[in-house]
Amino acid sequence: MPREARSQRVEAIVLKHSDFGEADRLLTLYSREQGKLRALAKGARKPGSRKGGHLEPFSRVRLLLGKGRELAVVSQAEAVETHSELTENLEALGYASYVVELLDRFSGDHDENAALYRLLRDTLQRLSAGEDMQLAVRYYEVRLLDQVGFRPELLACLNCRKDIKPEDQYFSFELGGVLCPDCGRRDRAAQPISLAALKVLRHLQRSSYEEARRAKPSTGVQVELETLMNAYVTYLLERSLNSPKFLQRVRKREKQGRV
Repeated sequence: MPREARSQRVEAIVLKHSDFGEADRLLTLYSREQGKLRALAKGARKPGSRKGGHLEPFSRVRLLLGKGRELAVVSQAEAVETHSELTENLEALGYASYVVELLDRFSGDHDENAALYRLLRDTLQRLSAGEDMQLAVRYYEVRLLDQVGFRPELLACLNCRKDIKPEDQYFSFELGGVLCPDCGRRDRAAQPISLAALKVLRHLQRSSYEEARRAKPSTGVQVELETLMNAYVTYLLERSLNSPKFLQRVRKREKQGRV
């Protein structure tokens, strides 16, 4: 029987980190090879540490992980992309925080999913490059829900099963998709969704990202979709996320002219 490997090379994105002990750093990573995992970077907080600068949130890194008693231990770290541009734009930083928080909440430890890793990598690249942030994040949400088993039904009423007609509809968090107007009005928990917003969700669900970029929703539809999707993922997770609150504060400050 082959001996278990004492170390492994992985490519990963740093979701978050926290202080551990006097000089160490505890990392939450999403790796291409193992999915979500936690690792300890010993001495990363010491002045002059060669590891510390490579292990900031949102960074894509190549790591050599050793086998520790309870946690993997970072033996080597090399940053591939740091996405330092995100720190120059608070709204982009807020969206990036939302993207990694969403993945952290929806994924279990060591649940490998290479497609989800690529989605996270590509979305952070898009945000860092200054692409349409609303579009990038809505596309990410729709694709993430596909990957984790919560793909919403957008073509037929989940109650009466009739095809959805080109008119304003309702969205049921409990059932996971749209209800026709007749069924939606009888469901007190269902949320209205405009035809324009529904068309955008359908477009994102069936399209590649390059095709999805053709969507040009109005500001009103963008606000409607962000509100709806934030509420839907909150329902699925049974808890509120921290990053949308940060985004709200950023926008409020910008509106008041203090940023």
